[in-house]
Amino acid sequence: MEETEKFQRKLPNQEIDYFKIGKILLSRWYWIAASVSIGVIISYTYLWYTPKTYATSGTLKIEEKKSEVSDLITVMTVPERGPSKIQSITSVLQSRNVILSAIKDIDYRVSFYLSGRVRTTETYPSKPLNIQLIKFDSLNFFHEQISYKPIDRQTFSLSYKAGDKEIKNKYQYNSPVTIGNTSFNIKYPGAIDNSTIYIFNFNIPEDYIGRVQGGLRAGETGKNTNILSIQETDSNPQFAADVLNNIMKEYVIFDRNQKAQSASQMIDFIDSQLSFLSNEVKGSESSIEKYKNKNKILDVNSASTSSATKAAEIESNRSLLKIQLISLDQLKDQITKEKDNVTLNFSAGGTDLPALNALISKLDGLISERSTLLKTFTPNSQPLLDVNQQILQTKLTALNNIKGIRSSIEKNIVYLDSQLSQVNQTIMALPAAQRDLVSLQRDFEINDKVYSFLSEKKLEAQISRAGILPGATVIEFAQPNFNAVSPNEHDIHRSAIIFGLVIGLGLIILIRVLNPYIYDKETIESLTAIPILGIIRKYPEVIDENSRQILALSKPRSIFAESVRSVRTNLSFLASEKLSKVICITSEVAGEGKSFVAVNLSSTLSLIDKRVILIGADLRRSQLHKTFHVPNDLGLSNYLAHQNQLEDIILHSEQENLDFIVSGPIPPNPSELLHSDRMMALISQLKLKYDIIMIDTAPIGLVSDAIPLIRVSDINVFVIRSGKSKFYAATVPQRIALEYHLDNTVIVLNAFEEDLLHSRYYTTKFGGDNTGTRYYYYADYNGYSGSGYYMDDKKNKWWDIRQWFK
Repeated sequence: MEETEKFQRKLPNQEIDYFKIGKILLSRWYWIAASVSIGVIISYTYLWYTPKTYATSGTLKIEEKKSEVSDLITVMTVPERGPSKIQSITSVLQSRNVILSAIKDIDYRVSFYLSGRVRTTETYPSKPLNIQLIKFDSLNFFHEQISYKPIDRQTFSLSYKAGDKEIKNKYQYNSPVTIGNTSFNIKYPGAIDNSTIYIFNFNIPEDYIGRVQGGLRAGETGKNTNILSIQETDSNPQFAADVLNNIMKEYVIFDRNQKAQSASQMIDFIDSQLSFLSNEVKGSESSIEKYKNKNKILDVNSASTSSATKAAEIESNRSLLKIQLISLDQLKDQITKEKDNVTLNFSAGGTDLPALNALISKLDGLISERSTLLKTFTPNSQPLLDVNQQILQTKLTALNNIKGIRSSIEKNIVYLDSQLSQVNQTIMALPAAQRDLVSLQRDFEINDKVYSFLSEKKLEAQISRAGILPGATVIEFAQPNFNAVSPNEHDIHRSAIIFGLVIGLGLIILIRVLNPYIYDKETIESLTAIPILGIIRKYPEVIDENSRQILALSKPRSIFAESVRSVRTNLSFLASEKLSKVICITSEVAGEGKSFVAVNLSSTLSLIDKRVILIGADLRRSQLHKTFHVPNDLGLSNYLAHQNQLEDIILHSEQENLDFIVSGPIPPNPSELLHSDRMMALISQLKLKYDIIMIDTAPIGLVSDAIPLIRVSDINVFVIRSGKSKFYAATVPQRIALEYHLDNTVIVLNAFEEDLLHSRYYTTKFGGDNTGTRYYYYADYNGYSGSGYYMDDKKNKWWDIRQWFK
């Protein structure tokens, strides 16, 4: 247990380095710059091809005006709008009838467009062509667009689609042109560019309704201000201003007409009654004169006169009550049929009339509110169901109120009938001639009194209608606004820049997240507690597949050479008590540079008068013989198979103090040969002659050939290649050390080149629980370029794009 704990080292502490995070993000600044540039280009392209939208606005003040004329007489009470006043006004403004009336006030018949390379632009209010309609049926006319192109002073060409067929013909100016059911002529427009193409089409007002309604918005500027702001959005700023001004004007007219509707209804009702009574009055007057002349009656006595007057008064009141019943029946019919609004023709009398007026006002408001809600909700939605329930309750209450008023009037009529019966009995007691005259006189007075009453009411209604003012005033008319509201160039450019930054930074983060490889020592330190012996920089030139470059002979003053010397220095601290050291070089898989490291470490060790022998112990696919340009027909496999002696397989390199043994022919049993006693004997013999025995073994992650050599070596160097070895590779040496109880395993990071994109954003802190654990001094030589100590100090310029694709 104690022996196991000896090899279980704790990972060093690592802290987030925020400065390094910034450097990582800026390491591929050109990616960010490119993505931002692409985003800006896309935004400009989008703005170039996207039609602009313009908005204009006007202001209406909603108020109840009272004319001075109305003060001359007590006039009909116009029901106040319900609680949803602003919503009702908004609904009216957006209604089809108001918009249709507004469209008819502009020049809508022919629309003109200028055809461009990017998009087609409406020319309203400009009319580049003078088109005179000859035959135009609003129900059946040619709807499609027609392209006009001038040819010369006499002719022009028109092209249009008829079904799926494209038609193009030449025509003469001022001559009739017939397309479908529409005939027109075009006058010569004067000087015009022959390359200009105009497009036009014929319209009816209904064609614009969707366009106007789609851009129309209205809302109260502030709570309880009664100031309504109306906005129209359209691709043509002048059209938006013109149609919005017409909508506001038409609403003012509509509002006045709606208010005058009740008075007009009352006048129509009175006229219908007066036309009948006029004949009755004339007939009664004529009958009296004829009767007097016939019977030579000069006058009636006081008794008959009093009875006649009383009967006439009773009959007049009775007739007025019947007229009131007719008006109540009309009101009941309106409520039952549920028109858009309900108006009371004129005072029906009775104490319940104010309550009835209030109910009618409430019903009007609820009907308007329902119309507004139908634009937003479905008929079965809860808000509509609630309003319908309120309408039903209000209607029932109003109908009950009407029923009560009607009952009261009918009782009055019954009472008047009883009074009239008594007067009639008195009249019946008169002589026959007087009785007949009284009867005629009574009919005349009744009709005359009712006629006078209705005439008075008609005059009041006419005065009331004349005094009605609209409930809205245009405070500010709309003006064309030539600053586009959509697309918003500032927001789009800003979004493009932000999107470009996000894409650039996201690409950096994504590549880091998807990266499975080790690039720096901090990553290794976060994965394993095995100490790092050193870092070998990336070789300054391309390395061939046989690793023929030897440090000591090629670039001894390079940063690469110095990094190898750093590893060599740290090797001297390991197993320092031994006169002859056995160093085993291995890795997880092939291609991580273990042979390259072995060759260059052997080379640099030989330069300090160390007698070094390099053994190619990878009996399966060794490349050592290719590195030294020698044949591989005699080597380690021959010796282990007892075919040759040690002296026969040791070869001498061109470098002093450096000998080597190639692997030899591939044997059928490489693992068994390396496990044999003869291999142990070979190492023992070489220890007597050499200071360093460098063994290049097979990858430990692929085969088990290196295990016996690792167990007997003094130093085990595990090679991890930057950008080649995966994260799993860093855990292999610690697992091997734990499994075989080894305390002599170190890691060398090979082919390291500073690449902030993949570097770890943690900084390793040694100390605390890690005190006493073996760590070695080494440098990665970042930031030392240009110091003058190395032959490869010259750095690539940032504008050299070739380095971006390395």
